[in-house]
Amino acid sequence: MVRLIGIDLPPNKRIIVGLTYIYGIGDTLSEEILAKANVNPETKVKDLTDSEVVTIRDVLKDYRLEGDLRKDISMHIKRLIDIGSYRGSRHRKGLPVRGQRTRTNGRTRRGKRKTVGLGRKKEEKT
Repeated sequence: MVRLIGIDLPPNKRIIVGLTYIYGIGDTLSEEILAKANVNPETKVKDLTDSEVVTIRDVLKDYRLEGDLRKDISMHIKRLIDIGSYRGSRHRKGLPVRGQRTRTNGRTRRGKRKTVGLGRKKEEKT
């Protein structure tokens, strides 16, 4: 089992895909890391040699990943909230930050639909 930066990589996947299990590494960065480490991207994670794992680990030290990256992002959001910017207020309310419409979409951030107005009886005039 290969463990990089505290993450267990899936043994039956190619290393180019396995690296994307680390927070902060996508497809492009995975290719870049493997090119710097001179590792074949088609190699399965379980077939990596110890020297290849060490070179990948050394290359990963140059990037901000996992806990450091999460901390940086949360600090940036906290700064926006503290200075009272528009984006910070959207983060605080849990609404979309980047200009998306919220009238019909945005459910993933706003939560489950709440029906308004049903179940109330109208008062009868006498």
